[in-house]
Amino acid sequence: MAMAEDAIPDQQTQVVTVSDDGNIQALIKTIRGVQVILDRDVASLYGVVTGALNRQVKRNEERFPDDFMFRLSTEEWDNLKCQIGISSWGGDRQLPYAFTENGIAMLSSVLRSPTAIEVNIRIMRAFSAMRRFLLANAQMFQRIETVEKRQIATDAKVDSILQRLDAAETPLQGVFYNGQFWDARALVLSLVSRAKRSLILIDNWATPETLDLFTKKRKGVKVTIFTSEHYDKKHVPHRKISPADVATFNAQYPKLAVRYNETFHDRFLIVDDKELYLIGASLKDLGSKCFAFTKLDPGAIRSIKKSAFHPTP
Repeated sequence: MAMAEDAIPDQQTQVVTVSDDGNIQALIKTIRGVQVILDRDVASLYGVVTGALNRQVKRNEERFPDDFMFRLSTEEWDNLKCQIGISSWGGDRQLPYAFTENGIAMLSSVLRSPTAIEVNIRIMRAFSAMRRFLLANAQMFQRIETVEKRQIATDAKVDSILQRLDAAETPLQGVFYNGQFWDARALVLSLVSRAKRSLILIDNWATPETLDLFTKKRKGVKVTIFTSEHYDKKHVPHRKISPADVATFNAQYPKLAVRYNETFHDRFLIVDDKELYLIGASLKDLGSKCFAFTKLDPGAIRSIKKSAFHPTP
């Protein structure tokens, strides 16, 4: 493997003392799936300049195949600089080399001073300690990766549903069957997210859980919920939206208003005073039972709003 000289001479690096085992482990990075230490850090540990270390290795290049030492690509170097929080490193120098554990072991045959031997032992122990840590926590890392993959898959499914609904006009009518929680929720979320000014929900069984759907609204969209103040005792009791719930919601997603109206039986959702939807289930029960929805003639919006805001005694 041919090595090029540094673009400019290296400056003297700060020496990390031999006893700094924690510092040595902190210098170990994972690149291309293997643990490595960069040439500058290796030179610092040995108390020499980077150029001198690389020149010594070049004179023995047959001892350092690609699985012992390799030069980082531009993308790898840029990613690493972002991870360790630096914008440059020693001026306009060439891309750094990375020494694997085998490469570090081979350095002991190239650098033979007592200090170099002692440092080499320390580095090898640091590699071993890091490897033991990864093996001991392999199951934990695997579980974290599995959870992340599941979350990505779930997010992708929701995004796919929303994209399909946004890509085309909302269906004029449809039926959701028992268990279609995602699809039913995605429909309502798409309607909520498309509003630019206002949303009006008429739902006698609105609960604090209903408010979760409106957290997806655009900033500045006003939400008004009309619900019943008196629940049918034959139904399973549920908690109505309290003033505290309204205040908590408005602290983050203004502005919500809850009003009481006893003149409606069906559930309606009005979007920007332009779109009117009849929804066969309370929003808190989406997907738990079979229900239908229908997009109605917007000409009825005015009459529905009149009955909502000014109910006849």
